[in-house]
Amino acid sequence: MKNFIEEVTWRGMLHDVMPGTEEHLMEQMRVAYVGIDPTADSLHIGHLVGVMLLKHFQLSGHKPVALIGGATGMIGDPSGKSNERNLLDEPTLRHNQDSIKAQLSRFLDFTSDVPNAAELVNNYDWMKDFSFLEFIRDVGKHITVNYMMAKDSVKKRLSSESAEGMSFTEFTYQLVQGYDFLHLYKNKSCTLQMGGSDQWGNITTGTEMVRRIEAGKAYALTCPLITKADGTKFGKSEGGNIWLDSARTSPYKFYQYWLNTSDVDAEKYIKIFTFLSKEEIEDLTIKHKEAPHLRLLQKRLADEVTIMVHSSADLDNAVKASNILFGNATSDDLKQLDEATFLDVFDGVPQAEISKSEVEAGLDIVSVLNEKTSFFKSNGEARRALTANSISVNREKVKEDYVLTSNDLINQQFVLLQSGKKNYFVVRVV
Repeated sequence: MKNFIEEVTWRGMLHDVMPGTEEHLMEQMRVAYVGIDPTADSLHIGHLVGVMLLKHFQLSGHKPVALIGGATGMIGDPSGKSNERNLLDEPTLRHNQDSIKAQLSRFLDFTSDVPNAAELVNNYDWMKDFSFLEFIRDVGKHITVNYMMAKDSVKKRLSSESAEGMSFTEFTYQLVQGYDFLHLYKNKSCTLQMGGSDQWGNITTGTEMVRRIEAGKAYALTCPLITKADGTKFGKSEGGNIWLDSARTSPYKFYQYWLNTSDVDAEKYIKIFTFLSKEEIEDLTIKHKEAPHLRLLQKRLADEVTIMVHSSADLDNAVKASNILFGNATSDDLKQLDEATFLDVFDGVPQAEISKSEVEAGLDIVSVLNEKTSFFKSNGEARRALTANSISVNREKVKEDYVLTSNDLINQQFVLLQSGKKNYFVVRVV
């Protein structure tokens, strides 16, 4: 039995913990859960902290439970402010649940017969048959309005300048979450709920329900909300969330997100989002500070998280793709990129279309650079660039006598033109 509290503390993953939790966990194998919002059929990296908590819990010899919030998914966002938390029907919820379980299986052991194998549950399964009268009779009467009003989350909403106030649904959300804890306590012997620091009020409502209704003892633990040193939101890019599903965020873009973190963030994230030991991280941090330009922390962080979420093969492809822009990649390297990765690498690069029949017949490079693409404003300008040896086709230098043919196609449809070191142009052959 490893000391779970000790582990998450040095990793910077502990914000609040109820007194007695550490001793409780060191006595024997315990059960803990983390709630996950099923509003999409993929997790994003904002969910990763909770998943890592569950994984460390399992590695410490305890049993993790991932709770899909299907009931709350049926409610949507109680405040009505989030576009991401729309009301979902049951088939969509089930689809999302299955997809999320498949992703969680990369982290948690659901299948072995060990006593601490992970479990996935959905609160819709026990909330769907609960009538409103039963809920207020069996659950609501045990928690006073005074207790609910004292929560920071409620106080903030009521004291905010918004004239809208707080809906009944939003106010009673803590009762629904609290009942989840009570249900898992009774049916799964679950004694600990973990979540983000903004969930402390809802989690402790659950511990209070266990105390008042079952005369039992339950515990709460939260991790800090992950922030970025520059003040921008963690887990977001210009294109929105960074998803774990490769169809939503390619492994290349995923890799690049971690590679582009600041020194301050990389030093923090490598503790939270990898399973590297304390000694490895300390050694890596020292080496990074000696030669920060080598970005050793960022590279190791990006490597570890990409392999963990995707695979070693996806990491290799992401590194190759990164070298296309920033390294000494060859034409062969380019031709190994799949279409999605190629488009990701050259996202935002100007494009033009040329017909396939023209390319198959052969096109002289001057006409490609000017009239067919407008990469250059005139034939004369194109010829001067060719004479200066500054034009490349698929990363290989070409002269004025070069003829573009179907042999130059990447994935049977792209050609990469380059002028100098940084000016790129993508020809799409259709």
